[in-house]
Amino acid sequence: MEQIVRIRNIHDNGMANVIHVRESACSGDCHKCSGCGAAKETVIFDAYNGIGAQPGDLVVVSSETAPVMKAVGVFYVLPMVLFFLGYWLGDVMWHLGALVGCLGFAGGIALAVAYDRVFAKKNPITYTITGFAGDALLKSLKKGDNHID
Repeated sequence: MEQIVRIRNIHDNGMANVIHVRESACSGDCHKCSGCGAAKETVIFDAYNGIGAQPGDLVVVSSETAPVMKAVGVFYVLPMVLFFLGYWLGDVMWHLGALVGCLGFAGGIALAVAYDRVFAKKNPITYTITGFAGDALLKSLKKGDNHID
């Protein structure tokens, strides 16, 4: 999984603090659809800086896909699966599908929180700067993205 980020500052331990501006779900082309007012989200994290990038540089950061997909499964898919499974079982067994479905969803959220506290904290997702963003990638960025405030 790769994304383009801007180096914010450099740490002595070989890590760099980077900033990424996430677009909204509609890709941020508000001028094309009359502007929905969706807010952008700024994410700041650390990445291993093996290429010697300096503050202000646009770089490509990658992470392993497997831990990200596992987190997606736990945080998004599991609660929904437990909701529908609970709804079906509750409806078949007691005719209380909505109640048991909501309990299943709440159980899925509880499992996701437990997963985050136990497993995700022990094995956090690691990010590595793999290279500088090329001219083609720079042209694809819209003006004002990935800026440092």
